[in-house]
This record gives sequence, C-alpha cells and structure tokens, in this order.
Amino acid sequence: MKLSLKAAIISVSALVIAPILSAEQAAAQPTGTNASYIGGGIAAGVTNGGQTGDAATFGGNIQARYAIPNTPVSARGAILFSDETSAIMPIVSYDVPVFNNTNVYVGGGYSFVEQNGRPTPLGNRNSFVLTTGVETQVARDIVLYSDAKLGIRAYENSPASAVSFQAGAAYRF
Repeated sequence: MKLSLKAAIISVSALVIAPILSAEQAAAQPTGTNASYIGGGIAAGVTNGGQTGDAATFGGNIQARYAIPNTPVSARGAILFSDETSAIMPIVSYDVPVFNNTNVYVGGGYSFVEQNGRPTPLGNRNSFVLTTGVETQVARDIVLYSDAKLGIRAYENSPASAVSFQAGAAYRF
C-alpha cells in the first residue's frame, strides 16, 4: 500500500510540475525572425582554384529569403557577382531562432555560373553549394545578414572547393 501511495504522489506531482516547467521554458525560448526580405552587400571569395584566373575574387551579393509560414524552412536566393560574371543560387535552408529577432541557418543548393571559366566570389563553374549564416531584424523593415558559402568543386580543371563570405542589409517585405 505504501508503494502505491508513493507512486500516486509522484505521479500527481509530475502532472502538476510539468506544465509549470514547460511554460517557463516556452517563455524563455527565443522567437527568431520570420522576415522575408531582399537585400544586397559585399561578397569576398577567399580561395584559389590553383589555375590561372582562379584567384580569390571580391564582389557583391544580392540575397533574398522567403520564410515558409509555420515551418523552420526558408527558400533563399543569392547572386554573387564580380566585375566579370555572376553565380546564381537557389537555396533551401533550415532556420533556428537563437535570440529574439535573430536566426542562424544552414542550407544547401546549387550555383549556376553565368559564364563558366570567369571568376565569381564562389569559383568559376557550376557546383553544389552549402551555406551557413546569421540574420537579425534590427528595425521593423531592416534585416542584417551574414553568411559563408562553400562551392563544392567550384573551379574548372581543379578539384578545389570555393569559400565565400557575404554580408549585407535587406528590406523586409
């Protein structure tokens, strides 16, 4: 009988305490941002493919995010450009809120170089792309973003991968 009474007290206590703890944890969880946006900034390639014309390239970026409602997934688009050509990238990402109005994300997609053999901040040929970054909504309609992209085997006549870093400001729509 004592064992059954102890089990009942423990069970009732757990039923009373669990919702309280869950409410405290829910209140403490960051909300991130669900902003969809388009913006621009700088892009810096930091790798070299080892061939002539494969040097690290500085340029610009145009990036956009469409936050898919009620999911932690976003559809993203990026254009990294140099003075010679550009790389156009559709990307899907998984977004994790880390602070209020701030997400970190990781994603993957494909880079389409407009003129193969010409340098962009992310190599000089079409390639699969992995990305990781952070975005924060700093005002009602302004989002700042920064990310790193890895183009896998992104250089012609070379097995080398390309790395590029981007930063910019965007307008929320």
